[in-house]
Amino acid sequence: MAQSIRPVMLVILDGATSEVLDRWPADECYLLHTRMVELRLGNRKRPVGARLAVSGINDMRNALNVLPALRKDQVGDLWRQVRLIVLATAALASVIVAYVYGIPLLADRLVSLVPTTLEARFGDEAAAQEERILTGGKGYVVCDPDPQSPANVALARFVHDVFDGIGSPFQPQVTVVRSDILNAFALPGGRTYYLSSLLQAARTPDEFAGVLAHELGHVYYRHAMQSLIANSATGLLVGFVLGDLTGLSVAGAVGSSLINHRFSRQDEAAADNFAGQTALRLGFSPKGLVDILERIAKDDQYDRALSLFADHPLTEERRAALEVLPPVANSRPAFTGPEWAAIRDMCPPPAPPPLPPLISDQQSAPHPASPDTSSAPGGQLLVPAT
Repeated sequence: MAQSIRPVMLVILDGATSEVLDRWPADECYLLHTRMVELRLGNRKRPVGARLAVSGINDMRNALNVLPALRKDQVGDLWRQVRLIVLATAALASVIVAYVYGIPLLADRLVSLVPTTLEARFGDEAAAQEERILTGGKGYVVCDPDPQSPANVALARFVHDVFDGIGSPFQPQVTVVRSDILNAFALPGGRTYYLSSLLQAARTPDEFAGVLAHELGHVYYRHAMQSLIANSATGLLVGFVLGDLTGLSVAGAVGSSLINHRFSRQDEAAADNFAGQTALRLGFSPKGLVDILERIAKDDQYDRALSLFADHPLTEERRAALEVLPPVANSRPAFTGPEWAAIRDMCPPPAPPPLPPLISDQQSAPHPASPDTSSAPGGQLLVPAT
C-alpha cells in the first residue's frame, strides 16, 4: 500500500498495521518494465533491488496521480522503445544491404588474394567433414582407386581439356564414390566428387560430362572459397550489428538464409553457363546437362511456390538459359565409346543379396519310417543300410 504524505516524499506503509516501512523521495521514483495491469517502481536513492509493485487499475491511477513524473517516464519509455525498434530495423536493413551488395563484392575481391595452397588446405578439411557427414564416419568407398585405370585416365583427360588455356590456378581431381545420393559437388582447392547414383542416372556421355563441367565451373570461379568468405563475414556482421537483440536475430537469420540462397543461385547459373560454354568449346552438346536436369530435377508446384528460397534456380530457368546457346556443328560425344563404357563400369550398382536356398517337398516332408541317424564329421548324415 502506498500513500503520499508530503508532495516530495512517498511513504510506504504496511498494509496490515500501517507501520511506516520506508520513505522514498518522490522525484527519484521511476518506472520499471512490468506485466500488464501493474506498475513497478524503483528509486534512485534506494538499492537497485528495491521494488514497489502497484496492481489494480484504481491503485495504478492513484499512483500516477500522486507521482506525475511517472507519466513523463511512461511517455519517455514509449519513445525509447520506438527509437530502439527503429534503430534495430535500420540495423537489420543495413545487414541485408551490406550482404546483398557489400559482402559478395568483398568475397569476390578477397578470394583472389587467398593463396591456392591455403585454399587447398581448406579443401582438405572440407573434404574430411563432407565425408564424415555423407558416410556417417565410415569413409568413402572410392569406385576406382587406380589413377591409371581407363576410366580415371578418361576423366583426367576431360578435366585437362576443360581447363586447358583458361588461366585457372587449379587442376581439379575428380573422384567417383559410391553413394545412394544423386549429387556431385566441388570443394575449395579443386576437389570434385561425383556420386555413383548420379553417374548411373546419366544415360549418355554428354549428360555425365555436362554435370561434371558444371562442377568444374564452380572450381574455376572458386565459388566454394567465395562462399566460405561470405558466410564468415555474414556471421561476424550479424553478430556485431544485432548483438543481443534476440527477437530480431530470428528475423535476421531468415533474411540471411534468403540472401545466402540468392547468392548460391547466382553461382549455379554461372556454373551452368561455364558448362554450356565448355560444351561449345570442346564440341559436345550442352543439351546433355539440360536433359539430365529435366529428368532428375524436374520442378513441381511446390518447387515453384518456394523458388525464392531454393539454393538452385528452377530447372525450367536453367533449361531456358542453356537452350539459347548456339547449336554445336558436327558435335561429337564428350567421351569415346570405350571411355564411356569404362566410366559407366567404375561403380556398377551393388548386386542384390542372394536368395535363400530352396527346399524341395521331398526334403521338407517327414519320412514315415525314419531310421535312427547320427551326425558324422563333415556334416554328412549316416543312414543304416536296409
